[in-house]
Amino acid sequence: MLSKASKPERGVTMDNEQYKPDEIEESAVGEAVRSESYVRKDDQRYTYSDYLEWDDDQRWELVDGVPFLMSAPSTRHQELCSNLHGQLFNLLKGKQCKVFFAPFDVRLNADTFDNTVVQPDIIVICDRAKLDKAGCKGAPDFVIEILSPSTSSRDRHLKFDLYRKVGVREYWVIEPDENILSAHILSNEDYITRIYGETDAAPISVLDNCMIDLSEVFPQEWS
Repeated sequence: MLSKASKPERGVTMDNEQYKPDEIEESAVGEAVRSESYVRKDDQRYTYSDYLEWDDDQRWELVDGVPFLMSAPSTRHQELCSNLHGQLFNLLKGKQCKVFFAPFDVRLNADTFDNTVVQPDIIVICDRAKLDKAGCKGAPDFVIEILSPSTSSRDRHLKFDLYRKVGVREYWVIEPDENILSAHILSNEDYITRIYGETDAAPISVLDNCMIDLSEVFPQEWS
């Protein structure tokens, strides 16, 4: 249990319900959430300061002040994450950009409302000024989310809009059950989507000379 008075209740948000925030001034983050299928079960909103006080050993994300409880990832999820991170780590050795993996706090509106904190599976940051001791302040250049039953809807819809609005330049969604990658590349404030299969080599458009070998990402023993 969270010990502070500011704690969210368990089940504050569920993927299959309707989230309708109040008509108050919102950031681009809030606008991204407003049209999606999520519910706030109370009228409380939280900030990064509240988030730092929660001490229950659970992983949470905040989107426009609304808390989402994150479940533990599966073995397959973690293997895919390790395979992706390993390739990115090798590709970015000696370069300006750095790769990180969850849990790693990304505060997408730290300079304004400071009420949106996400923990993408993998991120790449090329502007080192965005890094501090707590994580990242601002939009990463590149984000990867690996779908799981508890996060699939959120990653496909809410985070898709969220990352687009805050300016994440490239957003990859990995589908473990189908061995498919959907690569979303930002162009004129919207995402252009390209689909890759398990034997393809997928270029990272926002990183020079970076290609991910998907045959090395999707382990055959899980196919």
